[in-house]
Amino acid sequence: MKIAILGTGYVGLVTGTCLADCGNEVTCIDKDAAKVLGLQQGRIPIYEPGLEELVERSSREGRLRFTTELAEGLRGARVVFICVGTPQSESGAADLSTVFAVAEAIAKVAEDPKLVVVKSTVPVGTNAKVLEILSKANIVHKAASNPEFLKEGAAIEDCTKPDRVVVGVRDQESAELLRELYAPFLRTERPFLVMSPESAEMTKYVANAMLATKISFINEMANLCERTHADINDVRRGIGHDVRIGFQFLFPGAGYGGSCFPKDIRAVISMAAEKGMESRILQSVDAVNEAQKSRLFEKIKTHYGEKLGGKTFAIWGLAFKPRTDDIREAPSLVLINELLRSGAKCRVHDPEAMDNVRSQLGDRIEYLDRPMDAVKGADALVIVTEWQEFRSPDFATLASTLRDKVVFDGRNLYEPKAPAAYGLTYHSIGRATTGPR
Repeated sequence: MKIAILGTGYVGLVTGTCLADCGNEVTCIDKDAAKVLGLQQGRIPIYEPGLEELVERSSREGRLRFTTELAEGLRGARVVFICVGTPQSESGAADLSTVFAVAEAIAKVAEDPKLVVVKSTVPVGTNAKVLEILSKANIVHKAASNPEFLKEGAAIEDCTKPDRVVVGVRDQESAELLRELYAPFLRTERPFLVMSPESAEMTKYVANAMLATKISFINEMANLCERTHADINDVRRGIGHDVRIGFQFLFPGAGYGGSCFPKDIRAVISMAAEKGMESRILQSVDAVNEAQKSRLFEKIKTHYGEKLGGKTFAIWGLAFKPRTDDIREAPSLVLINELLRSGAKCRVHDPEAMDNVRSQLGDRIEYLDRPMDAVKGADALVIVTEWQEFRSPDFATLASTLRDKVVFDGRNLYEPKAPAAYGLTYHSIGRATTGPR
């Protein structure tokens, strides 16, 4: 099947590449000429495990190509995916200007009927507006919704082996066309769920809202555990084995970030307000998460007191989660800015995200290529992202290198007794501090 993808950001590039990999002819269209040129030359603008190899293979075999020319990219395509960004506006609502501009461009230049599929995360009613825009064309187009459920760091797996595929359509013919397109990804009997576009649009937001709620809930309980001498890991195990609750998204930490959860929670709050409803639960979820991003700094201040000037902190992990270079809404940036304002210095390491942080913070901090290099000359270590390479450090070397022999672990990577056995004071989330006082 011939497919057009509008937007070569995270969702568009992953979706287009995976569809091309299973035999479709895919054209990815983007107005950013520099990005398109880079993709044509094999340069991938994002870090996602496995993506570069798939792009290279499908491009080499002629199934995947990139262009800035909309009319050329649309020519002959049966399905057109809108995968452009919907950033948060000043009001908290999703900014849909690019979605609507793309719909208008399709209506203007498409030469034959299209099924236009909105894959961008959009508020309820967006698909109806897109269809209204398309109806102004002389050609009869159809519109559908197909929300994405891609996790950064595991997006290829999520795209090719989805838990479910959700489509919002207004007619059976559109549903069957999308069922045919997704058939190669649903060979393990995963469900293909057909519903109205409005329900599909809401499904994406509700899914992210539920997951974000679980994260804020366990973080709030972790903070309570610290004050009641309970251990959040024991509590997590105690509730996670309840099949009604489960273990997913019940790991306490330094707060969630990224391009989806913060933006989508605020979009639902805004959507509810537009309908005259106060979303009290999600307002609390957002507030708890924003406060949690400062939890590591609070622990540092409690340990050292208010005077942090002259102290140097090694920071492991800058991306909002492992296996990505994404630093949008990352807890690490909150911590670094708080430390810098307090007069402290930061030596940082991340396997993928340092260039992105450098573009924001420049030479205000030091960037080191290896985790242990960041520790040299540091008073304490702060772990913000749970990259795999941080899980088994040489505690003896840490203890002999850190001047104050202190570790602040924002992701609970270690059993507390392990660093304490080497004379390290170990602070974590929702658990008692261990080691010398």
